[in-house]
Amino acid sequence: MTRLLIVSNRLPISIRVDHGALCLTRSSGGLAAAMRGPHERMCAVWIGWPGSVAGLTPEQRQDADAALAGIRAVPVHLGATEQHRFYDGFSNGVLWPLFHYLLDKVNLDAELDWEAYQRVNERFADIVADQYKPGDVIWVHDYQLMLLPALLRRRLPGARIGFFLHVPFPSADVFRILPWREQIVRGLLGADLLGFHTAGFRRNFAASAAHVLGLDPDEAAIEHDGRRVALGVHPISIDAAEIARLAAHPGVREEAARIRAEAGGRKIVLGIDRLDYTKGIPRRLLAIERFLEREPELRDQVRFIQLAVPTREMAGAYAEFRRVVHEMVGRINGQHGTTYATPIHYMHRSVPFEQVVALYLAADVMLVTPLRDGMNLVAKEYVAARIDHDGALILSEFAGAASELAEAISVNPYDIGSVAAAVKRALTLPLAEQQTRMAALRRRVDAHDVHRWSQSFLDDLDRAAAPALEAAALSAQAARREVPESVVERVRQAPQRVWILDYDGTLVPFAPVPDLAAPDEELLALLRALSERDRVHVVSGRPRADIERWFGALPLHLHAEHGFWSRPRSCDDWVPLESDAAAWKGDVRALLEDFTRRTPGSFIEEKTVTLAWHYRTADPELAGEHVRALRARLAERVSADRLELLGGAKVVEIRPRGVHKGRVVPLILDDVSARAEVIAIGDDRTDEDIFAALPPTACTIHVGGNDQSRAVYRLPDARAVRRLLRSIHA
Repeated sequence: MTRLLIVSNRLPISIRVDHGALCLTRSSGGLAAAMRGPHERMCAVWIGWPGSVAGLTPEQRQDADAALAGIRAVPVHLGATEQHRFYDGFSNGVLWPLFHYLLDKVNLDAELDWEAYQRVNERFADIVADQYKPGDVIWVHDYQLMLLPALLRRRLPGARIGFFLHVPFPSADVFRILPWREQIVRGLLGADLLGFHTAGFRRNFAASAAHVLGLDPDEAAIEHDGRRVALGVHPISIDAAEIARLAAHPGVREEAARIRAEAGGRKIVLGIDRLDYTKGIPRRLLAIERFLEREPELRDQVRFIQLAVPTREMAGAYAEFRRVVHEMVGRINGQHGTTYATPIHYMHRSVPFEQVVALYLAADVMLVTPLRDGMNLVAKEYVAARIDHDGALILSEFAGAASELAEAISVNPYDIGSVAAAVKRALTLPLAEQQTRMAALRRRVDAHDVHRWSQSFLDDLDRAAAPALEAAALSAQAARREVPESVVERVRQAPQRVWILDYDGTLVPFAPVPDLAAPDEELLALLRALSERDRVHVVSGRPRADIERWFGALPLHLHAEHGFWSRPRSCDDWVPLESDAAAWKGDVRALLEDFTRRTPGSFIEEKTVTLAWHYRTADPELAGEHVRALRARLAERVSADRLELLGGAKVVEIRPRGVHKGRVVPLILDDVSARAEVIAIGDDRTDEDIFAALPPTACTIHVGGNDQSRAVYRLPDARAVRRLLRSIHA
């Protein structure tokens, strides 16, 4: 049976000592409830922080770890300062407000907190790797552990790793504010599957990856570091059947009746939230105040109940927020209370879930108005509890649940006038319309419950990891293909050496525009030194004018435009591979010009027999959309005119079929002795033609992270290529 490793910041268990006895208390939070089923069904191991154990004696701590092991929970113990900086400092002082668009609350000078965040993610990675057994599935949860997938990928290359984000992922413009944005994106891309609540959050992440790392994501996946990372939409849900069961329980229904009786015949409008600034409670209170001002005749007919569940009580920002909310409630009640009624009944405490369900049953209207929320399960819980198919749900359009619960009354929580109007509308909604809306909501919540959510994610993870496991095997093989010292020494001692070298991405890093990738003095000196003893061929896709300008004065064999033009070392003239190979270019050029006009930052590079459309400096989202459209438009021309369409690093290139770098290999090897060492180095698809044309005895080296290559060996980047050349020449 496949074993599941659930990894979250916090275990679903709290440890405390009561009158000298060790007590383990189960959490009632959304993640704990959502993962309880998989934890039980799959004999899963749950890994996370168990809370502070500083007050426990060594014997009690040992007993606590044993008790946790008995329920398949593995603790990650953290020191108080480390936990504070990791959780309160970075997770909730930087990521939480940033991801909820509350930019004024983001601490961007959090270097020490960031260092703690890194250390804690490393600690989690060590413990998960220690627990891992081949075949296990690892499911990492939420924003506190966004570095963990990549850390695990390095430790466990063949593991199946999923990550689910329980909060919103912000737009690329907002996310890019983060100083540590690149590390966060790279951390997440270690997973096989990244899960988001909504398609909008998924789009935001893909756009951020495009902007931050220069990647080309499609709608449902991102290619990164030789792997394909799936992007999924998996809106989390609730145990609808369990809530319906509680709603039908006689004791719960009696409690609901008592709450209604206390309301004295008034309609009940209910809000239930953690006391968090993202939940929009102050603006909700202002909307209630606006309602009371607009509808004075209804003051004695409506009771607003607000349950504010304590959260992060030790954080200074939350203490101030709590004070503001308490003062607002007092002010509104003071201004709008009557001899018979106080408008807002405010409770700042946690209550048992049975009482929460009783509140759901008693409420005529549920008011769910977060400023921004990943999902908001309160909305779904209210729907599941309305087993009589009545009641009205008012839902913020900025909650993830709004993408599913279309029959709710949608509001903009920033527009207090519209929220006030929605409250009146909900209170006066005809029973038949209430039942129609609620029946549709209940069908959707019942059909897409938490059990379906977890199974859907795990099924998608299996599908995503299948090709990833093959890629991991190739990656492991590639890790063994780093050019060994024995090969370096063999090449160094060879009586004759022939070098076949690509240029962009091999001898120099890629630049935003081609002209910025001119060779530096160090490279020119290195190639000159190599050519004094060896035959050095530079085979590039560059126009021959560039190659001539940069290397014409060196004693090199030059091949431009993928080998269409060649200039031997002892010759001043360039020789074409064939004549009349460019008759097709007119119509294709016109098409590229049209896309260039519509894609700011893109440009066309024209060579003798090829056309290239570069989009490295264009907006990634717009360029990605236009690349797909361009490829579709070119597909017919490619087949009709015997052309080839090549994809490179932010470039689409069109060339005649048969014009490729492999065509120059027979010319290069024509008078080379059998004892010569032939070394070919390249980084992209065009260089694979060279590798394919060379004999098996050649030393072929692929540059970069994409390990699917014919080359026998690999190097990570252009710097490593230069180091190799220097070490052999020395």
